[in-house]
Amino acid sequence: MATGSYNILFLCQGNSARSIMAEAIMNNAGQDHFRAYSAGAYPRGSLHPYTIDLLQNLGFDPSVFSSKPMETYSDQNMVKFDFIFTVCDQTARESCPVFPGTPMTAHWGVPDPAMATGTNAEIRLAFADTFRMLQNRISIFTSLPFASLDRMSLQTKLDDIGKTTLPDNESA
Repeated sequence: MATGSYNILFLCQGNSARSIMAEAIMNNAGQDHFRAYSAGAYPRGSLHPYTIDLLQNLGFDPSVFSSKPMETYSDQNMVKFDFIFTVCDQTARESCPVFPGTPMTAHWGVPDPAMATGTNAEIRLAFADTFRMLQNRISIFTSLPFASLDRMSLQTKLDDIGKTTLPDNESA
């Protein structure tokens, strides 16, 4: 694939935690080469309160993110995506709308921190762990040698990224 600027869509069920985090991380890490968006199969309509807190604590402005349906981006006049990543197992099984262009896809499923139970601290740790897992995958992705990868090799790398976990020294 040629190098340049790539548009990426992160999809999940509620678009209130995981896909929002991925959008924030990619737009921060991707600089001029990647532009991320997020959407949900069944959007919650608002960001999870712990997502807002986590993003604020990490220096992101949560007001620039919103929970929206994936159909938002299916219009042919909208953004043409180069990559679409599902970050939850349910959305990976969903029937998605047709998106403009011929985006490459991969499943990068991570646990849903919004489903975490326990003390306030344990739930916040689940959100932080999800963020770190997404950050790890996005770091691997943005480091890929896009100019030297053909489409099939790149697809293999994308699938492999979805199988990565937190490094041992970062796991909870």
